[in-house]
Amino acid sequence: MLLDELVRTSDAVASTRSRLAKVDALADLLRRLEPAEIATAVGLLIAKPRQGRVGIGWRGMSAAMGEPAAEPSLTVADLDAALDRLLVTAGAGSAAQRGATLRTLTAAATEHEQAFIAGVLLGELRTGALEGVLTDAVARAADRPVDAVRRAAMLSGDLGGTALLAITGTAAELDAVGLVVGRPVQPMLAATAASAAAALEVTGEASVEYKLDGARIQVHRAGGEVRIYTRNLAEVTHRLPEVVDVVRGLPVHDVILDGETLALDEDGGPRPFQQTMSRFGADAARSTVLHPWFFDVLHIDGRDLLEEPLSTRIAVLERIAPGYRIPGEVTADAAVAERVSREALAAGHEGVVVKAVGSAYAAGRRGSNWIKVKPVLTYDLVVLACEWGSGRRTGLLSNLHLGALDTTGEFGEPGGYVMVGKTFKGLTDELLRWQTERFQELEVRRTAGTVWVEPVTVVEIAIDGVQQSSRYPGGIALRFARVKRYRNDKTALEADTIQTLRTLLRS
Repeated sequence: MLLDELVRTSDAVASTRSRLAKVDALADLLRRLEPAEIATAVGLLIAKPRQGRVGIGWRGMSAAMGEPAAEPSLTVADLDAALDRLLVTAGAGSAAQRGATLRTLTAAATEHEQAFIAGVLLGELRTGALEGVLTDAVARAADRPVDAVRRAAMLSGDLGGTALLAITGTAAELDAVGLVVGRPVQPMLAATAASAAAALEVTGEASVEYKLDGARIQVHRAGGEVRIYTRNLAEVTHRLPEVVDVVRGLPVHDVILDGETLALDEDGGPRPFQQTMSRFGADAARSTVLHPWFFDVLHIDGRDLLEEPLSTRIAVLERIAPGYRIPGEVTADAAVAERVSREALAAGHEGVVVKAVGSAYAAGRRGSNWIKVKPVLTYDLVVLACEWGSGRRTGLLSNLHLGALDTTGEFGEPGGYVMVGKTFKGLTDELLRWQTERFQELEVRRTAGTVWVEPVTVVEIAIDGVQQSSRYPGGIALRFARVKRYRNDKTALEADTIQTLRTLLRS
């Protein structure tokens, strides 16, 4: 298929707010693809090519842009092959080779194709073709139940591969997709409540567990082989040898565990989040030791536990890893839940997660069975721009422009970000220096006082609430916003939504 057909569909999807119209357009495209193109095309449409990030930033992309081709000639396979070349080109002289590959690619692309390629490489396609919409389109194109497609995508962690199987395989083959030890699945997510007691009203009897300020990990063990994945399903096994050793010592043969890892101080309290995350960098030193804590088990010795109630999974976890189970208590008593919450805070942790004891493990889903409770309202937002500071911050990028994700296009472009406020509070000198360098690398344009950046950086913001405001398109503004930390373990598509923030007006 010509890339032009993919781009035209992407443009059509971006131009409508109708979810049904988006699904129809994408399903029609999927039906016309050759089988060898399906997985590739799905990855391109959601700006997650199968090659992952190939190391091209805004400056490299801008430098490669020349006069566009007059007529479309590139195919989906051509773009896929070019990404392969960019991924494997390394070593002496690689910068020049990568630049040449990129210039050759863009020279063969039309103006619309150039913009699409840039969006794929920079991870910021604004088509509204988010994974949920595309999942529905796959089901439509394949004439399969949406739940079956969604389940297979969640358990395989691969929407492109699921699309290929759904469209070219049988219903039985799609239904047979299950947990595979060594293949990560999308993690279950939690909703938010103001207090442990309020959360317990929703869940009923629950396991009230400490919410640690660490990095989420999913650990797979098959015999003596252990693999560790982040919440984004990136493998980090080689960076966490102490966690590998712990899991190898458990009395099991095969297991999949969900949990957190964090650095502890001399008294057993949590060290700052940044110290934990420093172990995940390419040049990480191992002077900081990470301790694993597990709160769920998805599989053990040939037995899948996803559909088992949480009470069963906790019992298994207590049996195989009692010294590494996250602290908590099972209760239906609000007073007990509040006590556990106070104990978690006193121990230096973020709060608690209240989990219904009868709930299954809903991979990739956020629902009311898991509810996190923090004493301060915190939300993950995306940096849209940054203003130059004044006074002692002269020469440093300081005041952040913050955006919330708009998945529906209700307040702007579907899949885009709606500005909800600014803040310069909570920034240390170290963060100021870091963001000054980083945001100039992500620069897309600037005015005299502001640098506008690629919307790819997630920052956790503490607020006292929101208030109605006609200044921003979402109709709200943050109250007393301050920076808690940057979340380099999250992607911009995991940011909190404008719809979530607007619910605070009613609370």
